[in-house]
Amino acid sequence: MLINYIGALRPRQWIKNFVIFAGIIFSHKFFETDLICKTIAAFIDFCLLASSIYIINDIKDLETDRLHPVKRLRPIASGKVGVGSAWILAVVLAVISLVGAYLLEFNYFILACIYFIGMILYSMFLKHMVIVDLIIIAGGFVLRAVAGAVLIQVTISSWLLVCTTFIALFLVISKRRHEVMLLGENAKGHRKILEEYGDKFLDQMIAIVTAATLMSYMLYTVAPRTVKEFETENLILTTPFVLYGIFRYLYLVYQKEQGGHPERVLLEDLPLMAAILLWVVTAVVIIY
Repeated sequence: MLINYIGALRPRQWIKNFVIFAGIIFSHKFFETDLICKTIAAFIDFCLLASSIYIINDIKDLETDRLHPVKRLRPIASGKVGVGSAWILAVVLAVISLVGAYLLEFNYFILACIYFIGMILYSMFLKHMVIVDLIIIAGGFVLRAVAGAVLIQVTISSWLLVCTTFIALFLVISKRRHEVMLLGENAKGHRKILEEYGDKFLDQMIAIVTAATLMSYMLYTVAPRTVKEFETENLILTTPFVLYGIFRYLYLVYQKEQGGHPERVLLEDLPLMAAILLWVVTAVVIIY
């Protein structure tokens, strides 16, 4: 029974919250013990907050999830976790995480509240608005990055926020494409909004955000402010890993029909994991 409740938290999705560490990594403060401990606490806090939202969303989408070939296996949709118990768990997680956010830092708490309210609104009706639904989910990634910077009271680069926005849109749109292709003619029966997304439209959007992601990151690495802040022009050397990572993900989406679960792809595809690890190590070595 416990495993079902843990499954309802969607722990695989917690990988998204690692973007909280962007602020401390790109601020020359990564090795300051008190700040790294604070950021780790925020990471755990955001995991609890995100899980509460996942549970609420699963409760709301209970009937439609039962029509989905994959989502019907989730603990709540399959009936392994009762709706009443799920509500209690969601409320407890939300309270613990928001209280924890308040204790960590007030401005961080404000952003956590904005994230929570925004995702609740998404679950209620924003998810049914074409294009807006994609932007809201991507905005959640950006809020995580900003929250991580606000927590340790550093200014996060506007270029880095742009990069985060585009990579988030890339992942979100790729996931939407996989969902549309997987459900086919049954897409409308699962979620009416899916009929608004044709495969050609999604392919065009993916092409745009892919180019925007690569260009914005490359411009970030050579921007005068970046060079001045890190006192090096070598950050451009990290771009091959970003380039490979993006292309590898596109390969998995189009050639292997993956992308429906970004967290699984990021955790299970060894070449992609290697590219991410090499990017992190190279960036840290260059910056520090």
